[in-house]
Amino acid sequence: MTRVARTRAELAELRRTLPGRVGVVMTMGALHDGHAALMRAAAGLADSVLVTVFVNPLQFGAGEDLDRYPRTFDADLQMCEREGVAVVFAPGVDVVYPYGEPAVRVSAGPLGDRFEGAHRPGHFDGVLTVVAKLLNLTRPDVAVFGEKDAQQLALIRQLVRDLDFGVEIVGVPTVREPDGLAMSSRNAYLSADERAAALVLHRALSTGDLGAARAMLDAEPAVTVDYVALVDEETWMDPSESTDFGRLLVAARVGKTRLIDNVSVRLGTRHVG
Repeated sequence: MTRVARTRAELAELRRTLPGRVGVVMTMGALHDGHAALMRAAAGLADSVLVTVFVNPLQFGAGEDLDRYPRTFDADLQMCEREGVAVVFAPGVDVVYPYGEPAVRVSAGPLGDRFEGAHRPGHFDGVLTVVAKLLNLTRPDVAVFGEKDAQQLALIRQLVRDLDFGVEIVGVPTVREPDGLAMSSRNAYLSADERAAALVLHRALSTGDLGAARAMLDAEPAVTVDYVALVDEETWMDPSESTDFGRLLVAARVGKTRLIDNVSVRLGTRHVG
């Protein structure tokens, strides 16, 4: 049975009981099959799985959806139990930030100001700050994150490398609906017509070509593109002639809902991975 910790003391007590190698999956709740895939991946890499459920206010900017972000803890706990999760850490804001908003935060550096960071200033500083805190509190051997948030994953890997966190970071491929839409907690905000329009994101990325993707997105009147870009998968800079794999990225608004997606592209053949 999955045990729940709400406080730091409860987490420390339960963490001591976990046998062997511990894997952590960090979430903001409103769990779906994509999160379940992360839990299964963690279970394949560790003896015990710990899931965090925390809606982090530091990563929401002015006018973003912090207050309306879905909170479905009972259903989230049921999913964790089905997936054999040992412990769920579900703290309040006062537990994670007991002294109020932290004066000292992790800076995401230059990559944190590009793409998502350019459209959501300070977002990645808030993400990396809470990831650092949760890594310290949960003390995992391995942490699993989804590739749908590819820029976030790249920055977390950089955080762990640059600041010497002793944890392995593993990325898990994006889980999609049967029609190709990337699973996201924000999909629940879409009306039926908006959801149909949102399918253009994956169709555009599936071309494997930046120009074709941009043209396809521009042709859908219900979609407002924030950016569509192709980057070197390793450096996250513009691809060079020696780049083997790139990542084709998109962020767009469908109605009032902002969605992101990405695919890996073999640049020699424009083959979508």
